[in-house]
Amino acid sequence: MTTLRQLEYLVTVVAEGSFTRAAELLHVTQPALSHQIRALEHAVGGPLLERLPRSVRLTPMGRAMLPHAQAALADAERARCAARQAGGLEAGELEVATVYSVTLGVLPPVLRAWRRRHPEIQVRLHEHRHTAELAEAMLAGEADLAVGPVPDQWTGPIRELGVEEFVVVLPATSPPPASRLALSELAGAGWVHYAPGNGLAEVLDAACAQAGFQPRVAIRTEQTAAAPLLAEAGIGPALVPANLLPPQFDGHVVRPDPPVTRRLAAYTRSRPDALTAAFADLLAETICVLPDHVRARLDQAS
Repeated sequence: MTTLRQLEYLVTVVAEGSFTRAAELLHVTQPALSHQIRALEHAVGGPLLERLPRSVRLTPMGRAMLPHAQAALADAERARCAARQAGGLEAGELEVATVYSVTLGVLPPVLRAWRRRHPEIQVRLHEHRHTAELAEAMLAGEADLAVGPVPDQWTGPIRELGVEEFVVVLPATSPPPASRLALSELAGAGWVHYAPGNGLAEVLDAACAQAGFQPRVAIRTEQTAAAPLLAEAGIGPALVPANLLPPQFDGHVVRPDPPVTRRLAAYTRSRPDALTAAFADLLAETICVLPDHVRARLDQAS
C-alpha cells in the first residue's frame, strides 16, 4: 500500500538530490527514509531511484511516477486547507498558474475585482515562461487553475476566455505607419526578440515564418514587459500582446497583417470546486483581451 508520506519522501529526495539532505529536511533518520523508499518501490513493483555516489537519479519508472506523486501531495494539501476553512480555522487560498504575459496583461483587472468581492481569499500566482511548461506544472498539481494559451491535448475541463490579439510596436520617432502593417515589410529590421524558452519567442518566430522570413535579432529580453519599452526606445520593432501596453505609451501601435492571435482559456485537471469555479466565472466576466486605450489608438490609425 502506497502512503502520502512515502510520496512526500520520494518527492523530497528528488528535489534535494540526496537522501542525507532529504532526511534532514523531513526530520527523519536516513535509514528510516531509505526504508520507506524501498517500501514504496516494493509497492509499485520496481526501482524508482538510482543511487549514485554523490546524488540520486530517477529511473524511467520514477520519472513516470513523480508528477502523480506531486499532484497527490498538492491535492492532499488543498483538501486540508478546504477542511480547515470550512471549520473556520483559516482563510482560503486559491492557487493560479499562468504565463508571464498573462500576469502582466490579463490578470490585473481580474485580481482587482476578485479582491473586492472576496477579500478573505488569498490568491497565489505561479508564473511560467511557456505554455508547455504551464501545462506540465498543472499536471503535477501545482495550482487549482491555469490561465493561458489553450494547451495541446488537455484532457481536463477547459473554459475558453477569448482571443488575444498581438500588435507591432514601433518607436514614436518613426513615421506614423498605416493601420495595418505587413510583417514582410519588417523583414530587414533588427527585432526586439524574447529569450529562448519564453513562449512569445515562438509566437514571433511563427508569425515571421508565415510572412516568409526569419526575424533578425537586435536584442533578446528575458522580461516580457521590457519588449514594448525597448521598441519604443528605437531598438527595433516588437510583437507584443495588445493588453500588455500601458495607457501612457509613446510608441506607434499597429495591427500586423495577417493578424497574430492566440486563444486564451482557464483550465483544470478535473471538475473545479466552487472557489475555483467562481474565479473562472470572474475571469470570463472581467477579462479584457483588447483594452479600450489600445483599441482607440488602433481605430485612430485606421
